[in-house]
Amino acid sequence: MSADGDAIDLEHRDPNALNSHLGTLHFNDIFGEPDGTHSIDCVWKLSHACFNLWKNLCYKLLTLCFGCCIAAEWGCEFAYIAFYHVWYVTPCFKWLEINCGVCQRLYSMCINCCMTPCFESCGGLFHHFKK
Repeated sequence: MSADGDAIDLEHRDPNALNSHLGTLHFNDIFGEPDGTHSIDCVWKLSHACFNLWKNLCYKLLTLCFGCCIAAEWGCEFAYIAFYHVWYVTPCFKWLEINCGVCQRLYSMCINCCMTPCFESCGGLFHHFKK
């Protein structure tokens, strides 16, 4: 079980296709000899075997050595983001909402006190032109 209560799927490790851009990284996706330019068959077969062996071995060694540390670092980063939003960003939005509400009321009062009488007077003048 993972920390969020979901069982870990060891078969399908990228269910949201986060790294689909990497493709499957097969030998034939990286190397290709055109017709008329071929290495010796044993070299091509051995190159294929070496590519797969070292790609898998290096990936496993890198994940063994660094995977847990990097995962811990990213866990800390996302914890920091959550902390920052809970304790800073959301309260800032609430602060802005309260202060902007006051500014909006003040602006509305100024417009209603100063501008509305002028606009109503101009409207009254133009209303008489219509007759």
